Amino acid sequence: MSKRPRIILTSQDLDRLDKLLNGLPAVAFPGRIELQAELDRADVVEPQDVPSDVVTMNSKVRFAISTGEEFCLTLVYPKDMDDSAERISILAPVGSALLGLSTGDHIEWPRPGGGMLKVRIVEVVYQPERAGEFHR
Repeated sequence: MSKRPRIILTSQDLDRLDKLLNGLPAVAFPGRIELQAELDRADVVEPQDVPSDVVTMNSKVRFAISTGEEFCLTLVYPKDMDDSAERISILAPVGSALLGLSTGDHIEWPRPGGGMLKVRIVEVVYQPERAGEFHR
């Protein structure tokens, strides 16, 4: 996509992600520069001020693709990854691209076998800040 959508980040997520990035060896994370660029361009707000339709860390998001198919994923820190297909790490390129987007925004997603798929954020099903969970 040529124009990147505006992103909003909570100060708490920014602090935690900065610590995560600073603790990673540079060779262990090839997408480090891209995640740092996302953090650098974000509008930062206090957790209680983040709009309820913004993807924050630990948010569960419902997506739709052009065929009408929908799926949900939760954006998590690497320590919270498991073997389920329901979580995506912030360290994955798609994970870092999701952070700070809002309902209605689009993202390009790599297809298994090559190419890109345009995916739309239908709903932020769960957002910790909206639920009043600031100390997760």
